[in-house]
Amino acid sequence: MARTHRYLINGDFSLSISPLDRGFSYGDGVFRTMVMRNGLPENWPLHYQKLVADCAVIGIVCPSAELLISDLQQLFLQDAIAANSVEVAKIIISRGEGERGYAPPAITMPTRVVVSSAMPSYAAANYMSGVHLHVCATQLAQQVQLAGIKHLNRLENVLARMEWRDETIFDGVMSDQNGNVIECTMSNIFARFDDQLITPDLSRCGVSGITRQRIIWLESTLGLSIEVEPLSMLRLLEADEVLICNSLYGAFQVQRIGTKTWPQHALAATIRKALSHD
Repeated sequence: MARTHRYLINGDFSLSISPLDRGFSYGDGVFRTMVMRNGLPENWPLHYQKLVADCAVIGIVCPSAELLISDLQQLFLQDAIAANSVEVAKIIISRGEGERGYAPPAITMPTRVVVSSAMPSYAAANYMSGVHLHVCATQLAQQVQLAGIKHLNRLENVLARMEWRDETIFDGVMSDQNGNVIECTMSNIFARFDDQLITPDLSRCGVSGITRQRIIWLESTLGLSIEVEPLSMLRLLEADEVLICNSLYGAFQVQRIGTKTWPQHALAATIRKALSHD
């Protein structure tokens, strides 16, 4: 059985996070979430490449791939013995400890945290008929310097997720302060118009997930023209088909946003199949 919420801090099961750690104090760090299948991280090169890039944006030296793989093996090696084990790994990299104040120390030792948890159990209906989305009132602030990266400052997503308790709603659509659709609280989003697939421009805010990028790379496989451009809520609701994606579930069709509904289509299933063979 999958172990729930075991974690390593700097490769040690017995350590704890210092209150002086800048990730704890200021959200000064980044993270990635990935599927662990039979003890191995799926799409590891892409996850690590993004982890390095995100760390670089805020001036943190990312731990080596070898060090992080060693941590993952410590956490998941026993479960790898079980056939077809599927779990979730979360890697958090903070700048490390520092004195009080926003100015980071000239020299820091990054803190790395690796957490194991059970794979979410997604309803069969999500795969067959699609999911329902809430339209969030909470807006994403624009910050070009942080756009696209998965940093630890996720309060906007927390506030947005607090907006609903209806268990039939899978996720919530978030827009920026100009009314452009950006993403969902835990997913990226695509809208299909005939043979064109559009995903929002994330150059000013939002998280650029690796599954979003992998879908963009599937352009020729899907036979669609895939474009990155601004997408208003009005235009999103006029789409022939809407999809959401992340690293854990792959892709789901959106069946309903608010009162707008869509009939069942095959694109999400096609994308999941293509991603599994990519």
